[in-house]
Amino acid sequence: MRMAYDWITLTTDYGLADGFVAACRGVIARIAPQPQVIDISHAVPPQDVRRGASVLAQVVPFMPPAVHVAVVDPGVGSTRRGVVIAAKDGVLVGPDNGLLLPAAEALGGIEAAYDLIAEEYRLPSVSHTFHGRDIFAPAGAHLALGVAPADFGPELDTDELIQLPDPKVTIANQKLTSEVLSVDHFGNVQLAATVRDIIATGLLLPGASVRVRVGMHQVDATIGRTFDDVEPGEALVFVDSSGHVAIAVNRGFASSLLMVSQRNAIAEIER
Repeated sequence: MRMAYDWITLTTDYGLADGFVAACRGVIARIAPQPQVIDISHAVPPQDVRRGASVLAQVVPFMPPAVHVAVVDPGVGSTRRGVVIAAKDGVLVGPDNGLLLPAAEALGGIEAAYDLIAEEYRLPSVSHTFHGRDIFAPAGAHLALGVAPADFGPELDTDELIQLPDPKVTIANQKLTSEVLSVDHFGNVQLAATVRDIIATGLLLPGASVRVRVGMHQVDATIGRTFDDVEPGEALVFVDSSGHVAIAVNRGFASSLLMVSQRNAIAEIER
């Protein structure tokens, strides 16, 4: 099925200090100058596939119909595949390392997946270390022009696509243990646990006091709905805009208070 798109999104761990993002955008513009490009994020921590997957999945439902190009690719140049995934409400391009699957589910579920091998839809010379520029950006541009996903290579068994391991979440009576999913620009600590998880513990009582522990660091916090439910400098546990449990400090940084610097830390919340 052929379908042109007016929008292309880009999500990478390339940062903005170098020219990597500009190179990808330039390749897209040369092939498909009409579609507009939305930069979802280029500040995904280097090689943090789970963080990239989380960012992408949380944002794509708010995008217009688009081709979503995502590159967080520690296996670049190896035997890992590139894939085109057709979802109900969009199409995704990137490495087959688990990065795309949560976003595909957020876009209504995977309808089909294809091995990204067609040479006519990549740059004439492909480097071993920059597939974002040489393979994924060109593929995204051609998809936006209306090239069908099936034209990029053989159809894949979707059950064989690489999936990220489920993050650790444990529910007990009035205790929630969860892997940290991310730390945002404001120092808010987002957990893999969702609103359903915290409801199941019986902890989601606005105004209730809880204790939050990450490693050797702990803080007393209040269950709330918004930051001003606590005084400046005090900690809050709440359900964020993506439906995940999060820890914040009103006008402060929960990540600094709890010394959370990486997503695979484990947080405990209990009475």
